Amino acid sequence: MLTNKVAVITGANQGLGLEIAKRYAVAGANLMLCARNEILLDGALKEIKQYITNDQIVLVQQVDVSKEKEVRDLVESTLKQLGACHILVNNAGIYGPKGDVEDVDWAEWVKAIEINVYGSVLMCRELIPHFKQQGYGKVIQLSGGGATNPLPKISAYAVSKAAIVRFAETLAEEVRGFGIDVNAIAPGALNTRMLEEVLMAGPEGVGKDFYQRSLKQKETGGASIDRAAELALFLASSHSDGITGKLISAAWDNWEEWPNHISELDGTDAFTLRRIVGRDRNIDWGDK
Repeated sequence: MLTNKVAVITGANQGLGLEIAKRYAVAGANLMLCARNEILLDGALKEIKQYITNDQIVLVQQVDVSKEKEVRDLVESTLKQLGACHILVNNAGIYGPKGDVEDVDWAEWVKAIEINVYGSVLMCRELIPHFKQQGYGKVIQLSGGGATNPLPKISAYAVSKAAIVRFAETLAEEVRGFGIDVNAIAPGALNTRMLEEVLMAGPEGVGKDFYQRSLKQKETGGASIDRAAELALFLASSHSDGITGKLISAAWDNWEEWPNHISELDGTDAFTLRRIVGRDRNIDWGDK
């Protein structure tokens, strides 16, 4: 599905980012993997090499996506060493501080926004000109529960995820006509390091309700990481050409059938972030 394609995947040293990298490797892509933790990144490289053929190339580069120069260097290195780039997976993200907004460390709150929002925007800023020049590109943005639901005591994460989905929708409109598709993925509640981070924070850090849900998630296994990685592969492939500007649930949306309904998808605001008005909930007194 991805033979002769080049993909950049951020936050690729563990969790969903690593799982997506495996899928792309098996599908034939050449890869540039980046993350902040160099030790874990080297481990990911060894693991990914088990899935590639002699014709494929996998590179890694330590990068903090919130740093403009490091992002620019990453893109320049990718284009120089791999010759092109066709797919960008913005997966890097953190929860940020946990607790009431007036109590958390402000620098940590800002850092979450810088990584989750600025990092994705910076990656797009550097790669979109290349995508436009070649007349093709796929941007796959990882979202999360914070995009569609309030997350008390995890405000930086919730704010960043809502913001980055709206950025993806906006970017999709900016690049219409250039052969570039931009979509966001809601992977579901995955049992990754981020779940362990929530459990370590305890009910006092993330709130009793969210903590209890997280405990149940760990016990039941959570959403399928395989399903989320499969969606990321679908969106990177030609099968998804023309699907753009959508927030897609890996677990709940019937996205395999979407290629049969491109014109319908293009003409609706379904599968996007929008305001719920009163009449959507059978309230007849709240709006005209």
